[in-house]
Amino acid sequence: MTYAITQTCCADATCVAVCPVNCIHPTPQERAFGSTEMLYVDPRACIDCGACADACPVDAVVPVDQLTGPQKAYAEINAAYFAGTPAPEPAADSPNFHAWDRPTFDRALPADFRPLRVAVVGTGPAGMYTAQDLLLHTNAEVTLIDRLPVTGGLVRYGVAPDHPTTKKIGDTFARLHTHPRVRMLLGLEAGAHVSAQELAEHHDAVVYAVGASGDRRLGVPGEDLAGSVSATTFVAWYNAHPDVAPDAVDLSAERVVVVGNGNVALDVARILVSDPERLAGTDIADHALRALRDAAVREVVLLGRRGPEDAACTRPELLALTGLPGVDLVVDDHDPRIGGAIDAAGPHELAAVLRDVRREKVDWSQPPGPGRRIVLRFHSAPAEIVGGDDARVRAVRVTGASGDTSVSATTVLRAIGYRGAPVPGLPFDETTGTVPHDKGRVAGLPGAYVVGWIKRGSSGGIGANRACAAETVTSLLADAVEGVLPAPAQPAKAFRRLARRRAPRLVDARGLAAIDRAERLRGGRDGRPRAKLATVADLVTASRRRSVR
Repeated sequence: MTYAITQTCCADATCVAVCPVNCIHPTPQERAFGSTEMLYVDPRACIDCGACADACPVDAVVPVDQLTGPQKAYAEINAAYFAGTPAPEPAADSPNFHAWDRPTFDRALPADFRPLRVAVVGTGPAGMYTAQDLLLHTNAEVTLIDRLPVTGGLVRYGVAPDHPTTKKIGDTFARLHTHPRVRMLLGLEAGAHVSAQELAEHHDAVVYAVGASGDRRLGVPGEDLAGSVSATTFVAWYNAHPDVAPDAVDLSAERVVVVGNGNVALDVARILVSDPERLAGTDIADHALRALRDAAVREVVLLGRRGPEDAACTRPELLALTGLPGVDLVVDDHDPRIGGAIDAAGPHELAAVLRDVRREKVDWSQPPGPGRRIVLRFHSAPAEIVGGDDARVRAVRVTGASGDTSVSATTVLRAIGYRGAPVPGLPFDETTGTVPHDKGRVAGLPGAYVVGWIKRGSSGGIGANRACAAETVTSLLADAVEGVLPAPAQPAKAFRRLARRRAPRLVDARGLAAIDRAERLRGGRDGRPRAKLATVADLVTASRRRSVR
């Protein structure tokens, strides 16, 4: 029996480091690392030791004989990655252990510079991988800062509730919360409560891991009509983000149009048509579960500008869509290029996933039929969101080779990507939505660094942040070795006093633990992993209850 890596792979390469026979690829040392959708186990070399499964932070590694349903395809997907490559040679003398690339230095070791005080602004994957590197490889004191009273970033507020194993990476990061060299200041907003200059005055270095909280615009008429909502808002809504009101989304229409076909668009479509009872055992927001139970939505239309061969989603996510219980998946066969691309796709190409999916020419003048379904409409660019006299969405006009088509809908979700927002006190590139930098060093600001999506744009999943953090930490520590980091002007305790004055509802590590207990207790009553508190006030109140009955 061998193991296979499946849909939820985060590609952070923890499994590579523990594999004793070098059977997981691509490794961080290989050119392909970071450019593949996931990592793969070579069944010819796997010795069934299970070390990779034990180490995987998101439970993506599964014995082949335990794969069921659509997951069975991953046995072939893993094997196909190695097709045409020579069988690996067995290890000669000892197992081949990979160590994750650690920061390297040309002139000195980390022990050769003074202890550092580093602030990490943002507690999503990028910030937590940064903190982990600093704690593992230096004696730095790390202050974790987040504008919300809880940690997690997109792990908590971006991962779909029906992907619970992906969220398990949060358990790995949670181990750092109580590290003796970590201080946690949650509910403190950089740029509002404290300025970039004040952060710099109290720390040797500040690493901004603030992500990309905005969304990209379509740039078409009607985009701001009532009923036109960004996918970032919808995802935050079903994940109980405090910034999004419970009534922010209207699900009273039978048809919803989603512009885009990336992984977020697929998440949105899947949540909209899934049986709410399948979601009842997850950590979905209480208000979202109620709304989905009462929703009229029966059909979700995914619009893609290009053909199926160029869809923005990954093959694992598209494959999961084909096996969604009680939901039909249909390809709108309105353009001959669509069927041609699907039929011509190689067995391991993205479009080949759709080979057994039903194709039909959809009559958009008719309302959705009975049952629930997702329709993939390729080669269709939105030209206008059409509104009624009440300034609400009524339809989407799309253009394609066959001319213009009007798709009736009263809810349109724009899922064409996240975009970074300016950070007060830091330079900002409006074109890319990122902070200008050199290997993580913020341009013109010694001691300031960036990591994650605010550094490289909204590309790459959770695991991509590990390599990104390693690069930024390498730059930071190289600057420490060179002695070019500006020394903090204030003692360590002064910043904590400043934070408490500016943010009276501050939450520390003990408060975060109290929130976690409260949410797990609330969820446990209904057989759920947790029931999230959805407002800042409720989160802060829970943080102050040191014991939960």
